[in-house]
Amino acid sequence: MYAPPLFDLTDAATIRGIIRAHSFATLVTTGEDGAPYVTHLPMIHVEDGSANGHLLAHVARANPHWKLFGKAPTVAIFGGAHAYISPSWYKSDDMVPTWNYQTVHVHGTPTVVADDNAALEVVVKLSAVFEGSLPKPWTIDKMTPGKALGMMRGIVAFTMPVARFEAKSKIGQNRTVDDQRGAAEALLALGGADNVAVGELMREAAKARG
Repeated sequence: MYAPPLFDLTDAATIRGIIRAHSFATLVTTGEDGAPYVTHLPMIHVEDGSANGHLLAHVARANPHWKLFGKAPTVAIFGGAHAYISPSWYKSDDMVPTWNYQTVHVHGTPTVVADDNAALEVVVKLSAVFEGSLPKPWTIDKMTPGKALGMMRGIVAFTMPVARFEAKSKIGQNRTVDDQRGAAEALLALGGADNVAVGELMREAAKARG
């Protein structure tokens, strides 16, 4: 990923926070024929005592993407908050439009979880993360005994040890503090989840710069 030093994001806590907040990823693996295999899916990051932890997810067994697991390097792309920036929001003149955003690329080689019981545990962990904030969380024990385990034949669970992270945070660091702050306030006034998220990031960054 192209990330100029000014936009290069290396803070581990921030990177993990982006993954948690934007967990619907794009998984890309290059096939033996050179063509990319691309799957969109939810993924979670798990700390396991290693330097970078691992990702957990599953795909449909009918999806041929999983047949490349263990054979080829893969990248999981987590797109964070993003927003259009109008030059009319800057204090400076003669500026042009741009797009501010955060994104994380997670590199590794996935490994299939072959055992059905272990695959079911992956599903349990995924559902626990996404059900956790709901008022009445669903759990696997609400299913008919044995039903969930039998359904594991329809999916392929996998783990992806993280070889390295690449992350980028483009939030107006290349503009003056006044320009950064002006665009931030405009985004916050405009509203919308992504606009507000980017606006808050820009406002905090401007504050840190003084």
